[in-house]
Amino acid sequence: MQKITLLLLMSLPISYPQNTIPKSIEEEAIIALSHYPDLKDVPIIFKFKKNIRKSTMQAQPVFGSLFKSREKRKYLILISEKFKIADSVYYTKDMPSDILIGWLGHELGHIMDYRDRSSIDLIGFGLGYLFSKNFIKKAERIADTYAVAHGMEEYILKTKNFILKKSNISEKYKRRIKELYLSPEEIMILAKKREADMETDLP
Repeated sequence: MQKITLLLLMSLPISYPQNTIPKSIEEEAIIALSHYPDLKDVPIIFKFKKNIRKSTMQAQPVFGSLFKSREKRKYLILISEKFKIADSVYYTKDMPSDILIGWLGHELGHIMDYRDRSSIDLIGFGLGYLFSKNFIKKAERIADTYAVAHGMEEYILKTKNFILKKSNISEKYKRRIKELYLSPEEIMILAKKREADMETDLP
């Protein structure tokens, strides 16, 4: 089913001229974006960064656009150039495509959440994210929920399984993922509910 979906997406005339995407992740970013038609006209900058504290990727509004109307905001997805597993360093651009798509899909879920917030609310969001673990948990689960609602559960599950089942990823990082994000079981429940709702809406 996933292969058929990918072929259909690749055959569509999708273009994102308002976005800035590094060539090395262009294919994965476009596949992730294709699941979010509401973001088609939203300017998003995908940018590599040497290191992101406690994270592999991070979505945020571009500061200069924070005080503009919601329709004129721009967003930034920062991507750590590399991450460490045990004693080995891996470059993010070299990750398996499906896992990278899942990671990007989660960050786009954050942007879906940001679009509905006022500028003042976004400033409060940033402060909450800095100082409250409960706030982080709520924000990350919302982003996962958006991703599943947009049909990205297979990618999200592959990303989580990559983290949780790879033996040489630190237990500390695994605990963080388990504590703050939706579990694979919760993701499947949401996906089944979405499918049931779609069947109910059919004439």
